[in-house]
Amino acid sequence: MRGWIIYKDSAGLLKQETYEVERLLAAAQEEGIDLQVFSPDQFDLTITREDGKSILIDGVTTTLPDFVIPRMGASTTYFALAIIRHLERLGVYCVNSSQSIETVKDKLFAQQILAERNLPTPDTMLVKFPVNIDLVDRQIGFPVVIKTLSGSQGSGVFLSKSKGEFDDLMQLIEATNPQANIILQQFVKSSHGRDLRVLTIGGRAIACMERNSGGKNFKANVSAGGTGKPHPITPEIEWLATQTANVLNLDVAGIDLLFDDNHFKICEANSSPGFEGLEAALGINVAREILHFIRIRLGIFDRPENLSLSLDDNTVTELARSKA
Repeated sequence: MRGWIIYKDSAGLLKQETYEVERLLAAAQEEGIDLQVFSPDQFDLTITREDGKSILIDGVTTTLPDFVIPRMGASTTYFALAIIRHLERLGVYCVNSSQSIETVKDKLFAQQILAERNLPTPDTMLVKFPVNIDLVDRQIGFPVVIKTLSGSQGSGVFLSKSKGEFDDLMQLIEATNPQANIILQQFVKSSHGRDLRVLTIGGRAIACMERNSGGKNFKANVSAGGTGKPHPITPEIEWLATQTANVLNLDVAGIDLLFDDNHFKICEANSSPGFEGLEAALGINVAREILHFIRIRLGIFDRPENLSLSLDDNTVTELARSKA
């Protein structure tokens, strides 16, 4: 089985995802999978009826892989998305798909889809300048969470505690970038400085970690200095995470849930979830689980003795039957 990882360092990431890439490469070697890493900059596309010759890497026609793992998430550029779309058109399985990556990259669009399905999400509002602060107060209230439309690892997320603080920030944004795409989101007080990261693979919740900033920040991201510890996967957590992944068509996803008193709200979904914190906190091999799922999804069982026991027999059978 042959695969590619499409990855490039991004200035927008607080912490580059070299750990995840290295773990996937190590797991692939253990599983006898030929896995290579390429940057989008290495690709050239030619739209032609001779499909086998339409993708070049470093200027050379290359044999297509069985699967591709894009590892750019919210920092996926138009060119990188075009590469993923082209590979899909040529019959290469991409985890995740170009459509799902594009959907979750747009946080407002993803929230619209989840709300349409009646899933619990924080109230969200799209900003237009000049901002009507009284309207924001009536519809969302203060404190309010301010987010850029696309971002990951907690970057581009701010908390405004008062009208005055919010007004100052909005004036600054309007003066420097009046075309900025900003959304406002309800602040869930009971989740201040803590949340849950649930990892779903193949429609199953396989790991859950509580992230906590220790009171240092209202954001709990491990990449931003938060700590992680195991959290039980309750029926409610499992349902919210799997429903979110299913609605957004994510085969592999990191679903972030906010504590809402005795229940939860869906904060956002990630198409390229980091898993260094999960592996450290829970002692699981996420990279191997991802590769095992891909093997089952493609129906390539050349090394069946290594298949993970975390997927039960019914799930294996169901995934094999659903092979594209």
